[in-house]
Amino acid sequence: MINKTLYFREIKSSLKLIVIFIAILTLYVTMITGMYNPEMEEVLKEFTELFSEMMAAFGMNGNTATLLGFMSSYLYGMILLIFPMVYAIIMANGLIAKYVDRGSMSALMAAPVKRKTIAFTQMAVLYSGIFFLILYVTVLQLICCKIMYPQENIASDLIYLNLSLLFLQLFMASICFLSSCIFNDTKYSLGVGAGVNVLMYVLQMIANMGGNLEKIKYTTYFTLFSPEKIIAGDSFSVYAPFILLAGCIILSAASVIIFTKKDMNI
Repeated sequence: MINKTLYFREIKSSLKLIVIFIAILTLYVTMITGMYNPEMEEVLKEFTELFSEMMAAFGMNGNTATLLGFMSSYLYGMILLIFPMVYAIIMANGLIAKYVDRGSMSALMAAPVKRKTIAFTQMAVLYSGIFFLILYVTVLQLICCKIMYPQENIASDLIYLNLSLLFLQLFMASICFLSSCIFNDTKYSLGVGAGVNVLMYVLQMIANMGGNLEKIKYTTYFTLFSPEKIIAGDSFSVYAPFILLAGCIILSAASVIIFTKKDMNI
């Protein structure tokens, strides 16, 4: 289904980018996890009330009384959404559209490899990177919690929360990959792939402010990933991320079909 030579070549070429994002995520995850202090809850509440709209927009208005609640508020509202998403946008654009735009897709086509195999291979590279980033973050969080807060037992809840995050990130990556397969020009591929995801995130930020704006949440898929409700065991929120996984599978299949049948000026 995939070409191993092409797969490992693309993985090797993406290592520098992965290392950069790992460094950024390591900094934020360790720093924010280390800031948890139950005795500072009242101070955090006052700070949240002072900048209530801004904090709510970034999803930083959840329950901070527990370690997992604190992490969900200050990591899953922006940091763990934005950085893997940016990685997916960059990678997806470079795996298909950039090859076509630069005319180097002809080199891949010249090899005895089917278009479908190329599409599956490039998709596997993209999803492998996303999976590795979320896996790394999960392991890092577990290590930090074990060292800093040995009395806390949040492993199972944290793993499920990050599994849900993975499904969201894969869905966003599939949007970027679909865009890369549709457009031959990188500016359109990047514009649509990044534009859709950024727009959905902005709409979620607006919805988070509450009031009449809360209805906007029904227009964005970020609503299907609600860390606070997942932790609380809300029946819909616990299973909602599987809708994102299903969406990822559908968009991935569409990407392969489009790439296989499209006309390319190579």
